[in-house]
Amino acid sequence: MGKYFGTDGFRGAANESLTAIHAFRVGRYLGRYFSKGKSERAKIVVGKDTRLSSYMFEYALAAGATASGADVYLLHVTTTPSVSFVTRTDGFDCGVMISASHNPYTDNGIKLMNGAGEKMEESVLSLVEEYLDGGTLPLATGESIGRTVDYVAGRNRYLAYLLSVPRTSLRGLRVGLDCANGSAWAISKAVFDALGAKVFCTGVSPNGTNINTDCGSTHPEKLQAFVLQNSLDLGFAFDGDADRCICVDEKGELVDGDGILYVCAKYLHSRGELDGGGIAATVMSNLGLSRSLGAFGIEVSETDVGDKNVYGEMVRRGYLLGGEQSGHIIFRKYATTGDGVLTALKVAETVLESKCPLSCLTKGLTRYSQKTQSVRVRDKNAVIVNEGVTRAVKDAEGLLGGGRVLLRASGTEPVVRVLAEGETTALCEEAVSRVICAVKAAEEEI
Repeated sequence: MGKYFGTDGFRGAANESLTAIHAFRVGRYLGRYFSKGKSERAKIVVGKDTRLSSYMFEYALAAGATASGADVYLLHVTTTPSVSFVTRTDGFDCGVMISASHNPYTDNGIKLMNGAGEKMEESVLSLVEEYLDGGTLPLATGESIGRTVDYVAGRNRYLAYLLSVPRTSLRGLRVGLDCANGSAWAISKAVFDALGAKVFCTGVSPNGTNINTDCGSTHPEKLQAFVLQNSLDLGFAFDGDADRCICVDEKGELVDGDGILYVCAKYLHSRGELDGGGIAATVMSNLGLSRSLGAFGIEVSETDVGDKNVYGEMVRRGYLLGGEQSGHIIFRKYATTGDGVLTALKVAETVLESKCPLSCLTKGLTRYSQKTQSVRVRDKNAVIVNEGVTRAVKDAEGLLGGGRVLLRASGTEPVVRVLAEGETTALCEEAVSRVICAVKAAEEEI
């Protein structure tokens, strides 16, 4: 991770740690970098979520890029995966999404993608950071100044692509969608309606300040109640930029990213379509996922946190499926990044093609008890290497016996996260408590 860009872009409190000036300068560098040595203008496509500050950051970044001579195509409110899709299919030099994903509306972020619609290479991010710290660039003048283009056609093309993904109509399926008052609020309903599902929606009244507020994938309890109240077959909750999806089955039970991977991996395996013979999942996935899929001869390759790391492992091993417990699921045949709406479509397809309710398809997935806790710190990188903290982690693992303890610095916030996994919840809670105490003690020393 760099000084500004973490595992999921440059993220921070709007106009505090991430300002309009930052956005302008990111745009300035991208416009110049992708124009360098080219006879024609650089083309950059930009999307945003529904939070209040997204408009400010969108126009600041566009101003910077056009001031460097690039043309900027605006998708307006759309999802992160749609920006990825448009970038790689319409010949753009890079894509930008203005979003802080599942964070509250007071935060925002800048996510950069390369011309293939993948997370931007670290080498380019390092150059952007160098410029942010005081670099200078010439301004475009005269005919070299760039322009902005309203590019709603790109978003419509993405919608048409989603409609082409399912192998079957969704007619007769009663589906609930919690769109988190975010990017998916219009896109997801339009897709499910067009495919014939009976759609029930919540979280579809964005006002700039209610994104992710008591709704969406970070608050799935609302969707669980919604599914039961309306006697639905399935429910899907997205996050602010719709690159995550969490499911709810017909009984109102939660199916997280691990559950989605389990259901879809078995389905693809049964059809002979699980290329590479396995899937990629992060260290945050439950130990039960790999052991449950192992019973079917399906390998689970472990990666560091972040869908960028998951995608890289999928490419290396030739896998078509991978993801995170949080709901970032990648179907590499269709996308290069997590796509919440695409994931919902594939789960709905699996349910219909299997002729089984989702609760039936998740049977066989065993889970170890888990406890996760985050603590805010001043210097997350110093804390995780503190001698007292590393000793506490080792002692906590001994307490769990065959379990594990994972301590990691967040890639998007000034916090460290502690995960304990073992046979009982009580043991996991005790293990986490011990490590958190050591973290707080280390924080006082630093």
